[in-house]
Amino acid sequence: MSKVLSGLEPEKVFHFFEEICNIPHGTGNTAALREYIAEFAKEKGLESRTDEAGNIVIHVPASKGAENAATVLLQAHLDMVCEKNDDSRHNFRNDPLDLNVMDDDIYARGTTLGAEGGAGVAICLALLDSSDIIHPALEIVFTANEAFGMKGVQELDMSGLHAKYMIGFDSDDDGTILTSSAGVLLGNMYVPVKYTTKSGLKYKIIVGGLHGGHAGTAIDSYQANANIIMGRLLHFLGKSVDFHMAFLSGGLAQNAIPREADCRVLIDKKDAERFESLISDFEKTIQNEYRANEHNLMIYSDFLEEAENEPVLFKKTQERVIFLLNTVPDGVQKTSQESDTKGMTETSINVSMMRCGESEFFLQGSIRSSISSAKYALSEKLRYLTEMIGGRYEETGDYPAWEYNENSHLMAIMKDTYKEEFENALKVKGVHAGREEGAFSQGIPGIDIVSIGPEVQKSRTPAEKLSISSTLRTWKFLQSVLKRLASE
Repeated sequence: MSKVLSGLEPEKVFHFFEEICNIPHGTGNTAALREYIAEFAKEKGLESRTDEAGNIVIHVPASKGAENAATVLLQAHLDMVCEKNDDSRHNFRNDPLDLNVMDDDIYARGTTLGAEGGAGVAICLALLDSSDIIHPALEIVFTANEAFGMKGVQELDMSGLHAKYMIGFDSDDDGTILTSSAGVLLGNMYVPVKYTTKSGLKYKIIVGGLHGGHAGTAIDSYQANANIIMGRLLHFLGKSVDFHMAFLSGGLAQNAIPREADCRVLIDKKDAERFESLISDFEKTIQNEYRANEHNLMIYSDFLEEAENEPVLFKKTQERVIFLLNTVPDGVQKTSQESDTKGMTETSINVSMMRCGESEFFLQGSIRSSISSAKYALSEKLRYLTEMIGGRYEETGDYPAWEYNENSHLMAIMKDTYKEEFENALKVKGVHAGREEGAFSQGIPGIDIVSIGPEVQKSRTPAEKLSISSTLRTWKFLQSVLKRLASE
């Protein structure tokens, strides 16, 4: 097989990156790549272990003279997100990626490249294959199924890991290091409902055309939330028209800002004109509120039929549902005031999904915060609110935060090293999405964590690109940092 990346620098990194791209390794299908790495470690005479979750850990002795330096953990995930263009015939379970080079970029024709994990794996393997790099003792951890709720790292036994420092490969922005990420918790609210029957004109109400986006990256764009708008609309209607709710639904996923919500109501025939006029007025109000960032927002009603003995919510039940939708917090709750991450979203909630079932109304709040106590405080607010109206509350999907450490020695070393190496200031940022570093920060008490990586554009899409020059800078930067740590 021809080597598309031959001649690129750093040669060893791109050799291993191409090897990785030739082995199918989509989420849930990483066994072959894991076996390749385990065999490579064996050839190098290194101790390694693989667990049932598919994670692999390799222990590397320190360079001569660095035996007394603190151990460093390097981490990257094995799996890639498998997305392709509609006209691509690529089979992710069997086919190697079709690599191409254009100017300073590497890409895969018609598919994702997997660079935001694969580049880190390649850098670690290149390090293992080099005898001239000075480094402390290393614990190299390759995690499985990162894209599937970070399942691999959550099942990783960390009791045998003793590193003082950790360098993750979870940043895709050149000249930038990550120093924090959000913890995530799902707050599930359940309110008991009862039904009766009513007759009248049945209407469908739709809130739609919203931008949406990922709750971890788009929440600070202040996009409209269809569930919250629907709650406001129902409260607004209820002040002027007597209606009975027959159906209510909105949102598709816990990590997505809801783009659409759907409600069915019954009204008296005499109220039809007033009802339609109120919805039109409300649409204009909301369009004005979100005129800067929701250009396709629409709210409308469609007459469906004259219904007889239609199941609808009892009035008291309906009031509780509308009350919850109008009082539940949503959106950015607080921004960071730390000097390095000032203005970044620290705590937020996305009211992600709602469903009205036979016996309960379900509403989910996806809570994120880079401060663990703030995450739980917001969860308790949801609990209090739900239980005060006779509902029940549960927490699920609790994933730890990676909290910013202003006194991080590793961050200080990286800042100094980058300035010396490249004569530019290193940027520091956090992310409001969950990261695997959160599990390590919880599983290895006191570990000092920073995440680096080369520039990857349009990650996890078929337009994904890996910068060649940025990969070289990351490789040089890592070597310099390890040398500094080895001397301490």
